[in-house]
Amino acid sequence: MLRQALLALSASNQARDLIMATPVTRDVVARFVAGETADDALAVTRRLAADGLQVSIDFLGEHTRDAERAARVADEYVGLLGRLSDAGLSADGRAEVSVKPTAVGLGLAEHGEKTARENIARIAAAARNAGTTVTVDMEEEPRVEPTLRLVSDLRGDFPDLGCVVQSYLRRSAADCRALAVEGSRVRLCKGAYQAPEGVGLTARAEVDLNYARCMRLLLDGPGYPMLATHDPRLIEIAGAKARIAGRASDSFEYQMLYGIRTAEQLRLASDGARVRVYLPYGDDWYGYLVRRLAERPANLAFFLRALRTRS
Repeated sequence: MLRQALLALSASNQARDLIMATPVTRDVVARFVAGETADDALAVTRRLAADGLQVSIDFLGEHTRDAERAARVADEYVGLLGRLSDAGLSADGRAEVSVKPTAVGLGLAEHGEKTARENIARIAAAARNAGTTVTVDMEEEPRVEPTLRLVSDLRGDFPDLGCVVQSYLRRSAADCRALAVEGSRVRLCKGAYQAPEGVGLTARAEVDLNYARCMRLLLDGPGYPMLATHDPRLIEIAGAKARIAGRASDSFEYQMLYGIRTAEQLRLASDGARVRVYLPYGDDWYGYLVRRLAERPANLAFFLRALRTRS
């Protein structure tokens, strides 16, 4: 019930305006978001890289309804990738970027798919020039099919283009079977959106079980799995499954969100695992923050404690 309420809150413009205007909230957001500018993202990326962690940077924003705004978002990513390259942070994919399709035009009333495909292609070309990669984020369930089409279309030119599968959807095991091919980069996460009854799984145990099923499919395949979870149980299962499958430590990676389970990120990296931190920046942080609170009750508890401490 709490998760459903928070997901509904993430779509409320009234709640968004109220929460984003509260100075105390903005202070707490710094725990989960690098800052509002590319300079902030670069500074945190340098620090994470110095700790032996890899990074995927997300310029916050989604559901762009204007083609010019979508182009400006793509411009931001292109500029960011150039700066990562100049700073020596992008070589060998150490710092990559994550892009939400609706941020670059997928939701436009006219030619949305075409606009998003062109903008992502421009970002992917900049990433290739910088020696790194792009992962195309997954959003609400109605966006799954068009997003997978985008990825399929673009992989002819950019075979290392990453995509995301969310285990809260019943279809995800079939998607993992289709995507677990040579050279395919797939991020597996639980997902933080609502889906119609019969399409999505609602019980936490069911989502976890589907995650484990999808994870096995990816680790048994010839692609490059990116296992995005903070769940200690699933991390342990992943490590055991990777050993059974004979996976080298550089043939898959763990991914975690910035500001969550930092000690575990460092522990895994010190044990020789590849660990990538999902690092958001920008001023449009509301939807991202509320979905993170919906994903894990521990995130909400931290957030409320921090608000009490700072108020």
